[in-house]
Amino acid sequence: MKERILTGDRITGKLHLGHYVGSLKNRVELQNQYETYLILADVQALTTHFEKPELIKQNLRNVALDYLSAGINPDQATIFVQSLIPEIAELTTYFSMFVTVNSLRHNPTIKAEAKERGFQDMYYGFLGYPVSQTADITFCKATLVPVGEDQLPHIEQTRKIVRRFNQLYKPVLLEPKPLVGDVPRLIGLDGNNKMSKSLGNAIYLDSTQEDVNEKIKKATTDPA
Repeated sequence: MKERILTGDRITGKLHLGHYVGSLKNRVELQNQYETYLILADVQALTTHFEKPELIKQNLRNVALDYLSAGINPDQATIFVQSLIPEIAELTTYFSMFVTVNSLRHNPTIKAEAKERGFQDMYYGFLGYPVSQTADITFCKATLVPVGEDQLPHIEQTRKIVRRFNQLYKPVLLEPKPLVGDVPRLIGLDGNNKMSKSLGNAIYLDSTQEDVNEKIKKATTDPA
């Protein structure tokens, strides 16, 4: 039997070329090698977009269409919506009972994202993101999680949570391993930062030819 992987996205907006280069292209190839689960993380999208829940429904449809257009095959990969799986919410609650606040605060990825977003004081949901992610991975018994090096702290925290759960109760959860790939960093249209929705320097996968032409004209290029 093929090993099972879990990957996906927080659905905070449409996907762009940075997503395609950094993850989508690789997922299309991985679906031929592994039993692939792709999560549309609508609940986790609320960790940074809780004040605009009306955007989640439209983003859900847009990201699903982006997956299909990029080459994700529903006959090979299972695409699912996070909020429709009650076991994820249950596991998140159970895990949160024995995960310390200090361990979450010292997660390098959480600290970096909080700094990037200018959070002076972190929200409970944002701080607990790695706990929710552990539930995503363990509910479907994934043994591999494709990540870039910057996401390794999340996976290590997941492994610690799984070991602790198995030790406390019963060895029923599988301890996942990271599948580290070469994740390119695509520079955005401003020439300074990585391509990002929030920075407004992205070309989206569903852009029309006119949109692409207009954005490329304004893109920062080599001044020499």
